[in-house]
Amino acid sequence: MSPNDEPLSLGQEAAMLQPPIQDPPAQGQNPTAQAPPPEQDSAPLSQPPAVEDSLAPGTSAQEAALAGEATPAAEFSFTWDGIKEWAATLLADAGMLLLKSVGILILAWLALKLASWILHRIEKKFVGRTHTQIDDYILEFAHRAAKLTIFVGAILEICRMWSLERPEQWIEAAWMLLIFLPGSRLACEILRLAEGRVLAQNPNLETALPMINRGVRIALIVLGALFALAHAGVEIAPILGGAGVMGLALSLAAKDTLSNLIAGVLLTIDRPFQVGDRIELWSAPRETGTWGDVIDIGLRATKIRNPDNLVVVVPNNEIMQRDIINYTMSGDDIRLRLPFSVAYESDVHRAKAVLVKVALEVKGVKVDPAPFVIVRGFGPSEVNLQLRVWISDARVRRRVGDEITERALLAFEAEGLEIPYPKRELYIHDAARLLPPPKE
Repeated sequence: MSPNDEPLSLGQEAAMLQPPIQDPPAQGQNPTAQAPPPEQDSAPLSQPPAVEDSLAPGTSAQEAALAGEATPAAEFSFTWDGIKEWAATLLADAGMLLLKSVGILILAWLALKLASWILHRIEKKFVGRTHTQIDDYILEFAHRAAKLTIFVGAILEICRMWSLERPEQWIEAAWMLLIFLPGSRLACEILRLAEGRVLAQNPNLETALPMINRGVRIALIVLGALFALAHAGVEIAPILGGAGVMGLALSLAAKDTLSNLIAGVLLTIDRPFQVGDRIELWSAPRETGTWGDVIDIGLRATKIRNPDNLVVVVPNNEIMQRDIINYTMSGDDIRLRLPFSVAYESDVHRAKAVLVKVALEVKGVKVDPAPFVIVRGFGPSEVNLQLRVWISDARVRRRVGDEITERALLAFEAEGLEIPYPKRELYIHDAARLLPPPKE
């Protein structure tokens, strides 16, 4: 403070801007002494320095942008004010950004052509000389992945240049999802190759393996979707929790349907019968046949065509709870057991010979093993016999049994062999006492 300056009053000091906080005064120094005024900045604090002030004389803002010295663009936000600020910031450099975007797309196109040429050379030199198809599928996956990666990379670079951070994140998430599509197809093709080798050793897995293949592909796509959502910033924990609750609710609501689906999976794995097998029917309509041919094995139900050409749809859950009789699983040859009976007065050995002779005359009965007859037991008025014959086709067992029975009836009549039937004989002794006395 010079001697000519007057000391400031307390009101004047309060009206002035408060100076920056200074270090406490040293010992012996007057604390009421006024600190020297701070140095003034070369530009007001409320206004940012202009871009042209930091450039060399004669250099424009466009030339500075070419040299990489332009001010970074404002961040993009999904609000009206953010959109206006972003558009106003980029309008000055829009022409240059468009040129750069076109250049990036051209470079991406050239990179795609180069990648295609390299993969084509690899296919011609290495892949075409091998006998396996695995390398073909791997090369196809690499070609699709290269196309997708180059294209997405170019889009991402353009988004970074235009300061589109949020779309950039979603594009990366979309790339993660799309890259799983050819990846899932590659896994399915490899599983299909392995499926052919497994079926050559175990044909019973013909239906189960395609289901596993389809399940693996769906699982990979779902996994890719979860990774994409997590990368996009979406919380997948609530989604998984909601899916679990929804799955529990659906399982309780569709309990029967789920039990049929699980039974269908077990049927395809266990394979108690196949399409084309002749099996017993469990829920056949009344007055129809009790067996039929399997025409379809689905996840929910099995379709069976009975001898009346009616298709019976049986839920898989009912099939798993019942005994399954398969007439053709072990081959077309089956043995028939036909019951017969003769009276006690008839010659049993002669009846056996007649039944064997009749059976050999019917078409479809096998000579080896030869038919034979056994005595099954005794009834109130008959001897129970059973004819056992082997036939070459299980599907004609009803016809063969009907023809043998008809011929046996005629042969028994011709040979004088009595077929017993329920009858009663009444013997009356001293019938004169039972009659009323004659009238006079």
